[in-house]
Parts: sequence; structure tokens; C-alpha cells
Amino acid sequence: MIRKPLPRAGRLTTAWLTVALATLTGCSSTTPDAGTQTNGPQNVTLTPAQRTSIHLLAVEPASYHTSITTTAIVDFDHDRSTQVIAPFSGPVTRVLVNLGDHVSAGQALAMVNSPDFTSAVGAYRKALITASAADAVAGNDRFLYAHQAISQRENADAQAAAVSADADRTAALQGLLALHVDPRTIAAIRAGKPLVLGQGVIRAPIAGTVVEKTIAPGQTLSAGTSPCFTIADTSRMWVMAQLFGADIARVHVGDSAAIDTGDGGAPLTGTVANVGAVIDPDTRSVSARVQVDNADGALKRQMYVQARIQSREEYRGLLIPVSAVLRNDENLPYVYVVAADGSYARRSVTLGTRIGNRVVIPQGLRIGEEIVVDGSIFLNFIETQ
Repeated sequence: MIRKPLPRAGRLTTAWLTVALATLTGCSSTTPDAGTQTNGPQNVTLTPAQRTSIHLLAVEPASYHTSITTTAIVDFDHDRSTQVIAPFSGPVTRVLVNLGDHVSAGQALAMVNSPDFTSAVGAYRKALITASAADAVAGNDRFLYAHQAISQRENADAQAAAVSADADRTAALQGLLALHVDPRTIAAIRAGKPLVLGQGVIRAPIAGTVVEKTIAPGQTLSAGTSPCFTIADTSRMWVMAQLFGADIARVHVGDSAAIDTGDGGAPLTGTVANVGAVIDPDTRSVSARVQVDNADGALKRQMYVQARIQSREEYRGLLIPVSAVLRNDENLPYVYVVAADGSYARRSVTLGTRIGNRVVIPQGLRIGEEIVVDGSIFLNFIETQ
């Protein structure tokens, strides 16, 4: 088949397109590598006037401390809180405190009509009398044996009986102490004074605030099983911060923390006292326990707060402003680096921990390289035109 020559007008159009393409190539804002044909981004070349629109930064290593912000839940300090369990059985006759009351150690919380209390008092009275009599006999027999008035066996039996009676008296006293009987009542029993039998008193084992009350008059308690009150010292609270993934390894005991309650007030300060060793199977997180002073009562149990934990450990790496980082069509991060010929080249980077308005670059940059920190979007606009 014989091709017909193009008309004159067609030949002129083809020549014009060739010249136009050559002109665009020579004036392009990109500088391809010599002898290389690529479809990827090319270096951007700016005029002196355009360079005034950007700012550069020489990449240098810097020291930094990591900071982690996470959610947390407030709890009582378990070293300063306790649940009060009924020490004896019987019906409650009076409840002497209310929720929110501050109590001192040993303060009466409730009265219980308890046969356990009556039995313990009777056992102690009997042990006192028995021990007193046995001690008197033992002292008398020691005197008689010293003057050869009784045999050695008789003296030994008297001494053994006194020791046994003293042991029973001590055991009976421990029984009263286990029922939280106060020293004044015990002193009255020793003095032989009459008591209101059956009226056992539930007392506060520690000083603090009554944060839970689960009994009422008329309720029957079971010794050792019935919860009555929860007392907590709320002047210091625990904030349980949730750590996920790589953040677990970045938090250590002694790190400082700022707790934001969300009420617009100044954050509370605390210290990490413990980092859990077990991952919660439900949340896949580890709890970091932060101790926070709570003298003003801002923290309440079960309150949701935000914890910002600042690491004490010092790290060193390459940090660049967040404004220098752009993302391509695949959402991968990159920066513009000054090339040897003065143009600006895209460079893929790996992002590490963010430190305020800066970000750590573990891979992709070298010390001394200059990057564009202000004007990256301008370069991207020129490159994509």
C-alpha cells in the first residue's frame, strides 16, 4: 500500500508541535537525570525570586524526650483504702456515719447487737480471773518450795498451770482485738466494770473518708463476710493510664505525668509508680499507675481523664518540623531535600515519634542535608503543574 504524502498544512502542524514540545522540555521546572527516562517526580528548580518563598533547615541530631498522651481512669490509692468487713455477726442497731464523712482511725462506725461480742467479753473476763488465781498459786508455791514445804513436782505443776492460764488470757485478749474492741472497753473489763452486753462496735481501721456504705439499721451481718463500709484517703489518688503498642516500652517508673480532668483547670501533676506486666485481653493495653496528689478533691473514682506522660529517658535523633512533611498519592510521607545542583528533590522518609511540632525521622535523611521546612506545598504545586 502506498502512503500519500501529507498536505502542506499537515506538515506545518507537525513541525510546530515538535518545536513546542522541545521548547516545553527546555523550560520545564524539572531536571531529569541524564540519560534516564522516568515517569516519577522530578527535581524542582526555582528562580531566585521563587526561592524567597521557601525556608530551609540543615538536618542535625538533637536530644529529646518522648511524650505520650492517652486516656486514663481514676481509682483510689489501694495502699490508702480498705473495705470494712463485719468482725462479728448480728443485727445492726445504729449506723453512726454517712457517706462523705471524714473519720479517724478507731472511730465508731456502727453498733451491732452481737452474741459474738458477748461471748468474747465473757471469755476474757473468765481468762482474767483464772490467770490471776493461777499466778497467785504459782507465786505461793514458789515460796513454799524454796522453804522445802512442798515437793518439786507440786511446784512445777503450779508454774505450768500459771503459764497455761496466762496464755489463755492472751488468746482471749486477741479475740477482743479481732472484734475491734477499743482500749477503753478492754480497760473497763480488766477493772471489772459492767458493760452493755451485746453491743459490738464496728470501728474504722484507718483514717479517711467514708466512700461507700452498704449497711442499714436492722440488717443482719455475718462475721467475716458482710461488707459494711469502704474508707479511703482521697488526698492521693491513682490514675490508671492505658498504654498501647510501642508506647508500652516508652513509659518507665519515675516518669512525670500531667493529668487533664477536662474542666478547664490547670493539669494535675503526678509520677508513674508502676507499669503493668500483663496485657489486658479485652483492651490489649497495659496500665501505668500514676500517683497524683488530690488535696483539692478534683479527682473522683471512676472519672475519665487524659494523661500526658513525659519520659525521663533522653533520646537522640534527627528531628524536623512537622510542616516539612508532605504525603504522596499513596499517603506515604516525603520531604523536599536540596540537591547538589540546587534543585529540590522529593525524598521518602520514615516518621517516628512526634515531639510537639517536630517529628523524629529514623530513616530517609542524613546529617547536614538541607530540607524545605516552609514552602513545601509551593514546591509541590510547581512540580504537579
